[in-house]
Formats: sequence, C-alpha cells, structure tokens
Amino acid sequence: MKKISKLALISFIIGLVYVIYACVHFFGASSSTSGAEQAGAVIATAIVMPHIIASGIAVIFNGLGTFMQKRVFVLVGAILYAVAIVLFPMYFMFVVIEMVLSFIAYAKMKKVSA
Repeated sequence: MKKISKLALISFIIGLVYVIYACVHFFGASSSTSGAEQAGAVIATAIVMPHIIASGIAVIFNGLGTFMQKRVFVLVGAILYAVAIVLFPMYFMFVVIEMVLSFIAYAKMKKVSA
C-alpha cells in the first residue's frame, strides 16, 4: 500500500470544510429572510455560485488524487482552486492555502510510470 500524501490530504480536508461552510452559509441565508433581504441573499448567492462550484470540483479532484495516489488529479484540483480564486477574488483567502498545498503535494508526489 502506498503512502497517502499528507499535504494533499490536508488540502482536501480544508477544502471540504470550506465548501460545506460556503454551501450552508449561502444557501441557508436565503431561507431565513423575507422581502428585500431575501432578494439580496439570492443575488449574492448567484454571484458566488461559480466560485463554489469550482471549489467543489477542485475538492473532488483533490480527493481522487489523494486517495488514488494520482498526482495528475492533485494538479487538476490545484488548478481548479486557482480558477476559483479568479472567479471570485474577494474570497481568495479561503482557497489560497488549499491551492498552495495542492501544488506542493503535486511536486512532491512520485511519478508513476504506467
């Protein structure tokens, strides 16, 4: 059994926690208000949605790369974290750690010849 990359695992866990938090925060905000507040919450959710989707897909690829020990999946996850930053730069601080850890994990993982 191969060793799981600790950096990729940490990045996966932090990313998973962030995506769960973002979904609860944005999707829960629109249900507890009424009128203009609800309209504002829906608009904010629509603006942040591409960032959340890119982060969610990055977490999936990061998890695949971590548990299957495939460095290409970790690289794809790291790139998708960078895309998530570009899609909503105001939330870069929530994703930059996962991105950096994923790029480092990719660099440290051994190349496997098929």
